[in-house]
Amino acid sequence: MRPIIFSEMDFSHSNLFGYIEDLQELTIIERPVRRSLKTPEEIERLTVDEELSDIERAVYLLSSGQDIQGTSVVANLPVLMRQNPAETLRRVLPKIREVLHVAGVEMQLTAAVSFLTVLQEESVSIHTYSHSFLHIILQNLEHRDAGVSNAWLETLLAVIEALPKETVRHEILNPLVSKAQLSQTLQSRLVSCKIMGKVANKFEAHIIKREVLPLVKSLCRDVEYEVRTCMCRQLEHVARGIGTELTKTVVLPELVELARDEGSSVRLAAFETLVNLLDMFDADDRSQTVLPLVKSFCEKSFKADESILVSLSFHLGKLCNGLYGIFTPEQHLRFLEFYKKLSTLGLQQENGHNDNQLHLQTLEQEKKYISVRKNCAYNFPAMIVFVDPKNFNLELYSIFFCLCHDPEVPVRYTMAISFFEVAKLLNSDVYTIHKELVTLLQDESLEVLDALVGHLPEILELMTNGGENSGSESKLLSIPDLIPALTTAEQRAATSLKWRTHEKLLQKYACLPHIISSDQIYYRFLHRMLTIILTNNVLPVQKAAARTLCVYLRYNRKQEQRHEVIQKLIEQLGQGKSYWNRLRFLDTCEFIMELFSKSFFCKYFFLPVLELTHDPVANVRMKLCCLLPKVKSTLKIPTDKHLLQQLELCIRKLLCQEKDKDVLTIVKRTVLELDRIEISVDAFQKRFYENDLLDQEKERQEHLLLEMEQLEKEKQKNEGRSTNINDKMFEKKRRDSKTSSVLAKSINLSVSGSSSGTSAGKEEKKSKLVRSQSFSTQVLHPKYSNIDKCPNKSSATGYTSSVSGMGKSCMLSFSDDSYRTHSTGNSGNAAFPSSSSRNLFNSADQKNNGNKESQSRKMSM
Repeated sequence: MRPIIFSEMDFSHSNLFGYIEDLQELTIIERPVRRSLKTPEEIERLTVDEELSDIERAVYLLSSGQDIQGTSVVANLPVLMRQNPAETLRRVLPKIREVLHVAGVEMQLTAAVSFLTVLQEESVSIHTYSHSFLHIILQNLEHRDAGVSNAWLETLLAVIEALPKETVRHEILNPLVSKAQLSQTLQSRLVSCKIMGKVANKFEAHIIKREVLPLVKSLCRDVEYEVRTCMCRQLEHVARGIGTELTKTVVLPELVELARDEGSSVRLAAFETLVNLLDMFDADDRSQTVLPLVKSFCEKSFKADESILVSLSFHLGKLCNGLYGIFTPEQHLRFLEFYKKLSTLGLQQENGHNDNQLHLQTLEQEKKYISVRKNCAYNFPAMIVFVDPKNFNLELYSIFFCLCHDPEVPVRYTMAISFFEVAKLLNSDVYTIHKELVTLLQDESLEVLDALVGHLPEILELMTNGGENSGSESKLLSIPDLIPALTTAEQRAATSLKWRTHEKLLQKYACLPHIISSDQIYYRFLHRMLTIILTNNVLPVQKAAARTLCVYLRYNRKQEQRHEVIQKLIEQLGQGKSYWNRLRFLDTCEFIMELFSKSFFCKYFFLPVLELTHDPVANVRMKLCCLLPKVKSTLKIPTDKHLLQQLELCIRKLLCQEKDKDVLTIVKRTVLELDRIEISVDAFQKRFYENDLLDQEKERQEHLLLEMEQLEKEKQKNEGRSTNINDKMFEKKRRDSKTSSVLAKSINLSVSGSSSGTSAGKEEKKSKLVRSQSFSTQVLHPKYSNIDKCPNKSSATGYTSSVSGMGKSCMLSFSDDSYRTHSTGNSGNAAFPSSSSRNLFNSADQKNNGNKESQSRKMSM
């Protein structure tokens, strides 16, 4: 509304009506305020004496009160029946019966609901109820208002189930004969149709045949199409009551006649009833009677009668599977093509057709086509069964793709709901729909995501582990696409206002340790959960993130990462600046006690929790006191005796130093609870056997994770060690082959050098050889004892003999002496062989114990 500024008002003809409208708006705003005020006379009339009892007050208000007061009494009838049923039936119920004759719609609807509540609560016996309440229900059954009449009818139908057969027969069935006649009103005949369907399940087949079926036939041929439609929908209940034989001879002919009715609603009701009764017809009836009718329905649905298109698409899955045994291959293919056509109905424009060549679709047509595609999505699992899951890729994958990418949210929402059923049916071929899972996870509508999340753990488990016959390669390839899709879905839910969807998503993400690796969870999800706990403002979302984080921590396989997360929880939550974070730390500790063993909690979180007894915020201390009984139950004696002493010390400090009266009250109550808690001991006790057994299993799994981590480390070390050994062996072989050639050259050089200077070093060589023999007489072969006779061969023969028989020390001394002879005899030519020969002896000595192959090779050299 525009503000009215009188100094600038323009009273020209163009602006005058605008000011008048503004003034009228002001009067409309003020008018309800004046009407809401009550005059003293009205207040006096609405005032009731406070000393009256509930029964007296109810009678007074029904007698002289206003309508709103009478409606309040009728709504309070179930309470009065619980408190004082005898007086209520004697004094209040007759007054209600009188008032209902002239009551308005609101009181009538309230009375119908109250009567039904009294029946459900069983405040009185069924005999008393039928005697007191049934006549009032029957009197108001034909109320002129359709809503009131339907409300009383719903109450009556519920009463019929509880009433004895004789009461139903005399009070309901017998008067029904006259009310179902053509002379009665339309409303009366419609009520009779619904009562017929309810009564049919109450009596035996011969009673129904004699007393009910004549009325059924009469109502099926009523002159009003509303009556024929209503009775046609009740034929299913009648057929269930009379059995297969009478259904074939009585009900089926009526359905065939109604299926050809001139009214479209009657034909639609006949079609739906036929589909629902397929299990009651034998193969002959289905092939000769039902199938021709269904084929005519399908043909007319696109040509002349689109009114049944929505219903046909909804029942198509049930229809195809119900008639599966009598289909010929041609008929099977025809119904499949019909389903495919319905699945893309209304999408022709979006598939590239020219708008000018198509008829303009009205809004009602568009809504109808959306409903048809939605029903096709609903029936998709049934159609997989119809074509056999083995033929999914060939027959239905293209339709599945179209439905998952449908432009309308209701269609994609329905596909998201049925996705789990599709995945179960595909079994080993489930990996083929992985791309559609990613698509639905990244859908722009959060409704679609919310529908998919309901069975997300089961879907992911099927995706990664479902197909026993599917190759592991396909399952591994699916993971890299899933993880970004999951993170994107969580971020979209976090940025929306639908916190319940976000909470649900975080709860379902607790399944990820069974789906993906520990490192992937640590780097992509775990820190995100911690961020949500610290930054999100919605408490249920924070708690869901905290529990999921504890699950991730429970299944983390690296001790270093676990310690890092525990440290962050203690520092950023338990010691955080915000009291809200410290409260979330206590929530997290509850989840830790639920998921982990007692020893784990005591080792990492017991003392940080007790530190919060000194928290400056009273709410934190109050929550801690409520948590202390659970904290005490994690202790074991005598292992945790020192922790028990710390707990008792904190309780004493709270009792002595606490100044907040609310906290002190909770502390005193907590002390009483702590006294009642018995601490378990390290050994098993009968009282705590189940809890101790569960805790022992948790502790065993935690130790198993540590052992697995240790085994993985050892495996990595062994793999690295074997790699290093292989590298060293390759390097040694390369070096040996290189030095072997150097050795051959050095021997040739030493032989040529020693021949020129034999006479000069003959005596010295002999003396050193004798000195080497003094270390071990078994080193040299006897043929080498007269070494001065062949001085040119002394170096070579000494080398080979030392390799074949010497110990390490003797071999080193012998090699040094023998090669020093060459150095003294010919310093210029023998210098290079002498240094290289020392290296060769060292390498030969290292390999002597375990490498006979290299030893024989050196012997030949």
